[in-house]
Amino acid sequence: MPAITLRLFTDPDAAATADLFYRAIHEGTRDHYTTEQRRAWAPQRPETARWRERLNSQYAVIAEIGPDLAGFMTLDENGYIDLAFVEPAHTGQGIGSALLNAITTEASRRGMHRLKTHASLAARPFFERHGWTIVKQQTITRDCVDLTNYVMGMTVP
Repeated sequence: MPAITLRLFTDPDAAATADLFYRAIHEGTRDHYTTEQRRAWAPQRPETARWRERLNSQYAVIAEIGPDLAGFMTLDENGYIDLAFVEPAHTGQGIGSALLNAITTEASRRGMHRLKTHASLAARPFFERHGWTIVKQQTITRDCVDLTNYVMGMTVP
């Protein structure tokens, strides 16, 4: 398993995390969502300045393998994991687990008792392996295209 380094998001990470987000959806969820669904979910790479604002408004953790961005995860002030993405070439290497551990540690430090996320079909098994439970399955519509995801939660240890 490669050495994973975790650190907090900084402004220069905005472009690389936006690229990773786009690739993770279009490449990493290929087995779970159709091309039409992936295009509706992420029609284009997020605009860097707006993306930077989004990540700066949350607790955002970056995972690196060597000098390369390998993944990132965010936690908002209400205990919601808004973004959780791993570089498609690095899935299954412990990156998501390391990021989730950092997020739950921070949630505990902040006195949060429960975390919530909207997990994709691809992310659901990952969260279940880490003790998360499904609250409900839901269908969201983006650009007239239906996408299934799961509202999931966990109690912070």
